[in-house]
Amino acid sequence: MQTEIRHHLNDELLMAYSAGTLPEAFSLVVATHVSLCDECRARLDAIDSVGGAVLNGVDEVDVSEDSLDRVLKMIESEDRALPRVAPKHVTLPEPLRSYVGGDVDAVKWRRVGGGVKQAVLDTGGTESVRMLYIPGGVAVPDHTHGGMELTLVLQGAFRDEVDRFGRGDIEIADSDLDHQPVAEEGEPCICLAATDAPLAFKGLVPRIAQRFVGI
Repeated sequence: MQTEIRHHLNDELLMAYSAGTLPEAFSLVVATHVSLCDECRARLDAIDSVGGAVLNGVDEVDVSEDSLDRVLKMIESEDRALPRVAPKHVTLPEPLRSYVGGDVDAVKWRRVGGGVKQAVLDTGGTESVRMLYIPGGVAVPDHTHGGMELTLVLQGAFRDEVDRFGRGDIEIADSDLDHQPVAEEGEPCICLAATDAPLAFKGLVPRIAQRFVGI
């Protein structure tokens, strides 16, 4: 497995995650990346520390007697994905393992064509997050994006018009990126991807298939 991570989260995403303003689908990808990436974990710790210092400097205000109970209920209902340091012997680190119910062998894959498989994870909200299984040498159809897409590599690697992405690397894509990811030859490429809008495929066949697989 690749240990050198070259593509990281930006400060905007880390700050939104720290503040708890990211949708759960994107929080899951961020937390899973942070569990694999020492650099982003250190940056997140620094952002959390700054946020705590800011809160300590805020003047106290009166709150209602049931405020604590309401906050605890909000925490339980949101079930925010929390990062943990990933053991080296697993493919799927926490918190992703908890969503899947185990490692790769527990994933409930659904075939989408060309040997590619996906598994949609339930996080609620209008955003979506899915795992993708792409056999070595297979290309994902050329597409752009209607919104933001975060793609985290968990096994293998892929290349596109931007660069090479291996285990732990994360690609941040938006409507400005038109690309065709291709899994490297060898072991299958397994990714975790979150989107807040459907992908915009260039070809007719992928656009037709999109109606049935929901990408």
